[in-house]
Amino acid sequence: MAKIEIYVQDFCPYCARAVGLFQKKGVPFEEIYAPNGSDARRDATTRSGGRTTVPQIFIDGRHIGGCDDLMALDRKGGLDPLLAA
Repeated sequence: MAKIEIYVQDFCPYCARAVGLFQKKGVPFEEIYAPNGSDARRDATTRSGGRTTVPQIFIDGRHIGGCDDLMALDRKGGLDPLLAA
């Protein structure tokens, strides 16, 4: 099973939407709380190549992007193969 990491913060509708998709698919994932100014947020920014927003999503260490990127990947049929890896 793929290792899924998602950097989130409170009151973020995009974070909730991304988490909801993983829950709907029934796959385990790690939520990393990353509010502005935190070490986790700096880690997310570094790992994502400079993106400063949340969520930032990684599957097996590969940067997927944010919520819109995740949803687009799912619509194209590209998410399930990554989750099954």
